[in-house]
Amino acid sequence: MSDNSRGSGAISVDIELVRQLAQVLDETQLTEIEVEDGDRKVRVARKAPAAAAPVAAYAPPPPAPLVTAPQPAAAIAAETGASAPASTANAVKSPMVGTAYLAPNPEAKPFVSVGQQVAAGDTLLIVEAMKVMNPIVAPAAGTVRSILVESGQPVEFDQPLVVVE
Repeated sequence: MSDNSRGSGAISVDIELVRQLAQVLDETQLTEIEVEDGDRKVRVARKAPAAAAPVAAYAPPPPAPLVTAPQPAAAIAAETGASAPASTANAVKSPMVGTAYLAPNPEAKPFVSVGQQVAAGDTLLIVEAMKVMNPIVAPAAGTVRSILVESGQPVEFDQPLVVVE
């Protein structure tokens, strides 16, 4: 044990322990760690580096008012100007829980519109999950028959998003 005592009133510091704790901070990206052993307590802290603002492809819109009951697809289709689908058999479904966005950013035009022809692999919309923008693509060529979600709407796993026939 290293001892940096200077006289009778000085504290005893285990330099090797401090080095080990600093190494743990580096390895775990923590900013502070504290160890207590009986009446001895050692706390090692560092200033967190100034984090650069994350670059996002899309800034989410302000939160929408709470809706007490989910809207049926027909009501959503009516609000977006789309016709209500007879079925969602050919619907592209969400592969995850997240927030759906119909355009790459608030000022851009939507990826697709009802009646538009799409090719396999064309981006239909994006689903943001944990700050990651995930493109949802057309599985096959076809025509967009209906868009079942609104931009900024939370979506569930396996929820129908867009009908492509």
